[in-house]
Amino acid sequence: MNDNENRKHQMFMRAHQFLANRASEFGPTSLVKDYAPDLQGIITELDNHAAAENSGSGAARQGTVTRTQARAALREDLEAINRTARAIMDEQPGLDEKFRLPRGNNTQQLLSAARAFAADALPLKADFIAHEMPGNFIEDLDADILALEGAIDDQSGGIGHRVAASEAIDEAMERGAVIIRKLDAIIRNKYANDRAALAEWTSASHTERAPRHRPEPDAGGQPPAPTTGGTPPPA
Repeated sequence: MNDNENRKHQMFMRAHQFLANRASEFGPTSLVKDYAPDLQGIITELDNHAAAENSGSGAARQGTVTRTQARAALREDLEAINRTARAIMDEQPGLDEKFRLPRGNNTQQLLSAARAFAADALPLKADFIAHEMPGNFIEDLDADILALEGAIDDQSGGIGHRVAASEAIDEAMERGAVIIRKLDAIIRNKYANDRAALAEWTSASHTERAPRHRPEPDAGGQPPAPTTGGTPPPA
């Protein structure tokens, strides 16, 4: 949750605590008996959605790191095959066209080239091994293709979970705000003649504003002069 959502979440918790502290003051037919459990349910939902959002963000970040590493490993595979193919080309002209490295940083183009390299290198495996390529270089290439595809899936999945959790948080916040509005009318009717209780409720049901950042002092330690607008008076 962002800062604004966290402040609303805290407001829901304060409002619920107010209701819990004064539960005995409401009769069995009061709507407070319905709204208090609903508000608690929303608080629990927000806790769960926030955890899912954080988990999705972490998975997305991890997927990004893994994707970068897997992409670099696959690129190294292709560069080694390309380099060796140019050496083999002296005996078999035209291999440079089969094992051309993709330009740019497009991941899908890199994967397409890697699959083509694996297929085209198979009939020439003995020639590559004779040039001191590892005996399992094609298997290693296939494994690095799968690793990059898996990293892409993990990154996309993490982003999807984060987005879904964020939408669920928005929806729960809206329901919570509706409950607070309904409770506000009830509480103000209930404690119309109790200024202390009304003050307590007003404080509990108030969403705090974001903190204002004070301007940095200038080099001499003095705060910057206020901006008044308009044109300065002539000297």
